[in-house]
Amino acid sequence: MRAYESASPRIAAGGEGEFGDYVALLKPRVMSLVVFTAFVGLYVAPVSVNPVVAFASVLFIALGGGASGALNMWYDADIDAVMNRTRKRPVPAGRVSAEEALGVGLFLSGLSVLMLGLAANWFAAGFLAFTIFFYAVIYTVFLKRSTPQNIVIGGAAGAFPPMIGWACATGGLSIEPLLMFALIFFWTPPHFWALALFMKEDYHNAGVPMLTVTHGREATRRHVFGYTLVLAPFAVAIGLTSVGGPVYMAVALVLNALFIRGGWQILRRTEEQAQADGYRAEKGFFRLSLYYLALHFAALAVQATLGTW
Repeated sequence: MRAYESASPRIAAGGEGEFGDYVALLKPRVMSLVVFTAFVGLYVAPVSVNPVVAFASVLFIALGGGASGALNMWYDADIDAVMNRTRKRPVPAGRVSAEEALGVGLFLSGLSVLMLGLAANWFAAGFLAFTIFFYAVIYTVFLKRSTPQNIVIGGAAGAFPPMIGWACATGGLSIEPLLMFALIFFWTPPHFWALALFMKEDYHNAGVPMLTVTHGREATRRHVFGYTLVLAPFAVAIGLTSVGGPVYMAVALVLNALFIRGGWQILRRTEEQAQADGYRAEKGFFRLSLYYLALHFAALAVQATLGTW
């Protein structure tokens, strides 16, 4: 039996789900990040790709990301039902059954890997298969409910897409996609821990061992700031590679200065101060983290476009 399952509300068997409910299974917000970072990884690669092949590759990477989301919703329906921000998802709300979510996830997993192999190459397809497995099994089944390092290790799943995009174009890897991986990997913990600071009851009620639950809020604040310091060198280092340049470097320097400043503000605050102003600094840092990643990858795309001109 899964941990915490007995304490969770009963999940409805599933009703007549609408098309939008099945789209929601794929976690479209997360998928948008997968699509964008995978596209940038493919776009900045030093090998030109036929536009049709590029479109198909990004599409099938997106389907693979959606498959991971559906499998995650299938397994996590019990804890989703007790968290305010997830209880309206299709499975815990009863609009889609757990069996349907599992079927959608497995079908799209196989389809996305097969079609990516046919459209691009089998190295990229194998990488996509590993990414789906990592998120759906290693993170969702084993890490999420067992360790406060769930976000740290599990963040690798969200960091793979630009590497897969690069592999679609080149058939291999190099330092550039590895640094793009590091950018997302080290961004993930402070992004989610900032959210956990002002959504504390959700993770506590669901029994998810988020750092705020297992180590306390003061320790979480230290970790947020520490990761902003670890993240910055990797972000800047991308600007020194073949895909970097003055546009990217300017964006990276400004964003990382703001990110470190935001982490420092969170570190200096007490819980009493945070509660008094409604977690204003924590919410501001979380909003900044949403722009942080998108703007880094947008800068890479702009830099590559200027380079072709």
